[in-house]
Amino acid sequence: MLIKSIFHNPKLPMPISTGKNIRPQVQGKFIFVGDQKLYIRGVTYGTFRPDENDCLYPSRQIVERDFAAMLANGINTVRTYTVPPCWLFDVAAEYGLWVMVGLPWEQHITFLDDRKRVKSIEECIRALVRNCVGHPALLCYAIGNEIPAPIVRWYGHDRIERFLQRLYQVVKQEDADGLITYVNYPTTEYLQLRFIDFVCFNVYLEQQHRLEAYLARLQNLAGSRPLVIAELGLDSLRNGKEKQAQVLNWQIRTTFTAGCAGAFVFAWTDEWYRGGHDIEDWDFGLTDRRRQAKPALAAVRQAFADVPFPLHPDLPFISVVVCSYNGARTIRECLEGLSKLKYPQHEVIVVDDGSTDSTAEIASEYDAKLISIPQSGLSHARNVGIQAARGEIVAYIDDDAYPDPHWLHYLAHTFRHTKHVGVGGPNLAPPGDGMVAECVASSPGNPSHVLLSDQEAEHIPGCNMAFRKAYLEVIGGFDTQFRTAGDDVDICWRLQQQGWTIGFHPGALVWHHRRNSVSRFYKQQHGYGKAEALLEKKWPEKYNTLGHMSWLGRIYGPRVVPALHQKDRVFYGTWGLAPFQSIYQPTPGTLGSLLLMPEWYFVLLALLVLSLLGVLWMPLWLISPLAILAIAATVVQACRSAARASASYPISRYERCQRYILTTVLFLLQPYSRLRGRLRHGLVPWRWYSVKNLTLSLSKTLKIWSTSWRAPEGWLGAIETAIQNNGHRVERGGNYDRWDLEVLGGLLGGGRLLMVLEEHGGGTQMVRLRTWSRWSKFGCMLVVLFITLTLVALVDEAWEAAIKLGVVALLLIFRSVYESAIAHTVLLQAIRQQQQR
Repeated sequence: MLIKSIFHNPKLPMPISTGKNIRPQVQGKFIFVGDQKLYIRGVTYGTFRPDENDCLYPSRQIVERDFAAMLANGINTVRTYTVPPCWLFDVAAEYGLWVMVGLPWEQHITFLDDRKRVKSIEECIRALVRNCVGHPALLCYAIGNEIPAPIVRWYGHDRIERFLQRLYQVVKQEDADGLITYVNYPTTEYLQLRFIDFVCFNVYLEQQHRLEAYLARLQNLAGSRPLVIAELGLDSLRNGKEKQAQVLNWQIRTTFTAGCAGAFVFAWTDEWYRGGHDIEDWDFGLTDRRRQAKPALAAVRQAFADVPFPLHPDLPFISVVVCSYNGARTIRECLEGLSKLKYPQHEVIVVDDGSTDSTAEIASEYDAKLISIPQSGLSHARNVGIQAARGEIVAYIDDDAYPDPHWLHYLAHTFRHTKHVGVGGPNLAPPGDGMVAECVASSPGNPSHVLLSDQEAEHIPGCNMAFRKAYLEVIGGFDTQFRTAGDDVDICWRLQQQGWTIGFHPGALVWHHRRNSVSRFYKQQHGYGKAEALLEKKWPEKYNTLGHMSWLGRIYGPRVVPALHQKDRVFYGTWGLAPFQSIYQPTPGTLGSLLLMPEWYFVLLALLVLSLLGVLWMPLWLISPLAILAIAATVVQACRSAARASASYPISRYERCQRYILTTVLFLLQPYSRLRGRLRHGLVPWRWYSVKNLTLSLSKTLKIWSTSWRAPEGWLGAIETAIQNNGHRVERGGNYDRWDLEVLGGLLGGGRLLMVLEEHGGGTQMVRLRTWSRWSKFGCMLVVLFITLTLVALVDEAWEAAIKLGVVALLLIFRSVYESAIAHTVLLQAIRQQQQR
């Protein structure tokens, strides 16, 4: 018998009702039943030796005892590997347990070689689902479990993905409201199953830090969907029962603190039957073959009782700040969500930034501190929130967003266990906002986090970010020049400039409404373009010569735009034997990168203008095919991206077509609106600089006599800093370059510096610096192209075309000279600053 006291443990969570009218649903990173979050606290059950009637489960009496014991130990879900009989579902419902049903089929053989077998598998799956549809204890279906890596490699991951999608569709045809998953494992991690409702992995790692790191990776692979660990455990036969209990304790706790929606312990009992034999040399069960509890059962019970986090007396006090300007339409939902937070130590501060609607009146109805100020912009409002905050952590959420009930728990956990000065999490579009909002959510330009690694961020968006208050005060808070956008990017860069880091937790989720009209989306992207122009003036080193922001990390969003001609590569290992096989997306080439940039529209415009000059000179019509090809490539890029986005909607073909067309339009509109915002606020490739004493010399050699010794990196670093302080872009030479620093005057010209140090003893040095101006390869090619076209037009006696082409060539020459002279002058001025020290 199991210990009786566990049947009355007040810490154990109550089971969620499995009423027939309420089915589990995926909401963001978690699973809900109605308005209750369902953290899956599960065990695997089976497979068992068939009885004389070929039933694959123990007798009803044994199952009832097992399920009663599971309930008493805080377990709320059972995972089976075969479809159970109806009476087992009934018993599960009686004890408040959910059942994750495995749909078995011949996945261990080369099943795609035989069309009849494929058809048979589909029909078998259809029949199995019909036996489960509508039962109140049904949690979800698993359409597969660990297809062997050699089988996947044999067919290629694309074919396996398409087949699994077909099985998904078969299940949906029989049970449209049922949740569907596939249980993967690290050796086929590269399978991209975007259609499944939530992501499942079997993970057996016996070192806690490795499990933490791998769960963070899996969370980023899961994206906006829940991650459930479908198997974890340890063999007590080889490791001992006490070690099994110890490892299971931290495995479960680590899984839930990583933001997972659930975990299944493998297994309930040591009794295990596979391949026609009883397995006697593995003991993964929480109970032995006679159903006697092992120490692991008590450890699992305690770990499940603390899900998602145990209560700590030293939780940090968090001040949640909502800055709002005319946010009456959405702020009530935001404050309602904040009122449902389960975090015990927090306050809510609403900063009303001069609203003229009913924002203040709505905020006064809630348990929140209301601060009304004259309209001064978003950054100033954020600073007011910092000043009013009593917490050591200040968390920001937008007035058109609302949090997951455990939002602050995940933020606090990350702050408690790391040295990060800031932490963010995902922001997802809530369901039910309408077709336009859903298409906007699938389009580029939404607030997205940028990750340097699976757990460290370069940028966290302002709708979901939290910081240690003391560190915000050290850098003086937010920069008030950013009135509507760009403040979050700037604050992240400034904190990292101090050598501090920013973290990311996938469980710290907020729901953030997207724009629900095309015009509002256009206006938002135009505003982001303005913010980028302001950021470029403050952080020129973060931008390339085209004026495009260069991130060190990877931008994460609901759907990453695929670059044209980009082919994913799978790391299989030698002979396909690597235990962790991942998919890698190579860095897009020049063409693929250009198509993703707003500046690509400049290229399209130039090609169109040259084509139209064919009216004056017929040979220029030859450029028309190139212009058409460039436009076609842009449209194809948008169509491919839109197809990936709209393919996941479980809707009719007509509705999917509507979404596809609208999303394609948004993919084309977003770069244009962003570019227009940049241009209107000064972020253009042909910027003019105010530099005194402009030099036109091609090269110079300067020297500095120093009586105080400095390392080479000290001299170059000082020159680099001086250039940046003057607001210019500077790059360092690479491993194969014969130059040390380059100032970029623009797209067509720049200047370079080379340094050598002479050591003269006693700490004295002679620093020799050679500088020279240069035209970029791209600038040279453009000048040669237009000079050639001009000469050919003259020979052809196309005088009007020759004049226009010649003017363009002269302008390009002038611009190249100007940009190289600017860059060379900036270098010389920075060196002279060092000479005057």
